[in-house]
Amino acid sequence: MIPVNEPVLGELELEYVVDCVRSGWISSAGSFITRFEDEWAAYCGRRHGVAVANGSVALQAAVAALELEPGDEVLMPTFTIVSCATAALYNNAVPVVVDAEPQTWCMAVDEVEARITPRTRAIMPVHIYGHPVEMQPLLELANRYGLAVVEDAAEAHGAECLVDGVWRRSGSFGELSCFSFYANKLVTTGEGGMIVTDDDALADRLRSLRNLGFGAGRRFLHERLGHNFRLTNLQAALGVAQIERIGAIVERKREIGRLYTDALAGISRLELPVEQPWARSVYWMFGVVLADDVDLDAESFAVALRECGIETRPFFLGLHEQPALRERGLFAGESYPVSERIARRGLYLPSGLALTDEQIRAVTDAVRDVLA
Repeated sequence: MIPVNEPVLGELELEYVVDCVRSGWISSAGSFITRFEDEWAAYCGRRHGVAVANGSVALQAAVAALELEPGDEVLMPTFTIVSCATAALYNNAVPVVVDAEPQTWCMAVDEVEARITPRTRAIMPVHIYGHPVEMQPLLELANRYGLAVVEDAAEAHGAECLVDGVWRRSGSFGELSCFSFYANKLVTTGEGGMIVTDDDALADRLRSLRNLGFGAGRRFLHERLGHNFRLTNLQAALGVAQIERIGAIVERKREIGRLYTDALAGISRLELPVEQPWARSVYWMFGVVLADDVDLDAESFAVALRECGIETRPFFLGLHEQPALRERGLFAGESYPVSERIARRGLYLPSGLALTDEQIRAVTDAVRDVLA
């Protein structure tokens, strides 16, 4: 079975983890935590990095740091992980969604303005499967309405977007940017996440929020309630090792995207990822969407590929179709046709860094056979 993802961990990761164990600093303090935060923030062009336990709590802490009032609204795409909605809900805010853009599968930026109300306080763009949201018009819109931007860059380590004629990395936009370092990400700490920002006050607030609300003064004196969202020094050691080769990681991911695109480009019954001229995707996962005239749906397609020894994953199901959210009275009567279509007709193929060229050929051969 060719797995949908397999991380690449090498001798440097082992060396750093062993150093960490020998030092005794294996919990949420230590030199690797500081290095990981500083080096990832610098890679993203940011002043501060605040490491946390995973990408979901990165989003939750970022929204909490905005200190929204109950009932304030956060705009986000419906085609995304449920963590985006729960980040708003756990902070007593309301998620408001827009449809996906049909080519990039990211949020439809041209639909955002119509969803802004007097209660809107923030926009959460989510870079989907390695391709960034078109940030220039979104940043202009946020500036015009005085809205905070919480960038979800969990799937887009090293991706770039052209803004004002300058290529900028994902993680450099808005007030706060959030990352996941789950095992299938370009940089992994097993579990883990980080918020990066240029705002000193937000960074201080985030450091307190991740650590039970501790302040800078007396220990065990809490002026706010926080959470235990800490990352361990052991995990950070893994991340530091991978930052040292992030250029090669991004290059290989883009090469995997090119190899898949070249091999599958002639299949008219399959829609492939699009890289817009203002974007540099990192193809975190190589997604494909079945054309409407294909009798199979994504679930049947996945079963057929599995019989060929190919593991896949389904696309996101839109937030507006999630039972746990609809039971809360959210999204009643709302329909988002692009998201609904790609959720039913899309899946992603094996895309991990350990994937070999030979395995890519085996995957594309299997796709051709199934769709023949």
